[in-house]
Amino acid sequence: MRFFTRRHFTAALALGSVVAFTGLSGGSALAQEAKETVSVDELMKPGPLGDRSLGKEDAPVTIVEYASMSCSHCADFHNETYPELKEQYIDTGKVHFIFREFPIDAAAYGIAMAARCAPENRYFDVIDLFFEHQMDWMRAEDRYAAILDLAKQVGFSEDSFEACLQNQALFDGLTAGKDRAVKDFGVQGTPTFFINGEKNVGALSFDQLKQEIDKNL
Repeated sequence: MRFFTRRHFTAALALGSVVAFTGLSGGSALAQEAKETVSVDELMKPGPLGDRSLGKEDAPVTIVEYASMSCSHCADFHNETYPELKEQYIDTGKVHFIFREFPIDAAAYGIAMAARCAPENRYFDVIDLFFEHQMDWMRAEDRYAAILDLAKQVGFSEDSFEACLQNQALFDGLTAGKDRAVKDFGVQGTPTFFINGEKNVGALSFDQLKQEIDKNL
């Protein structure tokens, strides 16, 4: 499947198309599943695009998050829980945090591609900005224009944003990473976290996250 032009992208946004891009329903699995553990060695192998991460790579705890930029529960986590996680655990060297894209619709693909097209040291700036303003661009009458306006805040022009959306290798890499998450690690919704290989589904509160981290320290 080739990635969309602006016309295709805008049409997909207007339709709210999810299944056409993922085959999965969006949203978060709110109920905690029975804990599963995957092979840490397999989990730590980067996908075709490589990983984007924060914190010391040799930290005693590694958290891998699979998230979609259009998932409201993912935004809740990043706006409410993530800042405290970063301050108390990532910045202090206790947690290595890996963020992996699991786009569930056209908007999530476009934003994930923009984050990947940005300079690597601005990747999390893009992620943070779009989660912070998720309700603004999700509710916008012209969602494409709203996404573009935010992209311009992190250095994109309209031309460079359009060029990013046409990067077939990038689109294919995101899709391959998502397919691997489903096939190898059983990811079925967002957000999904793996804490030292143990699977946790849903937007964890800070207290829940702290409990899971501390038992591994």
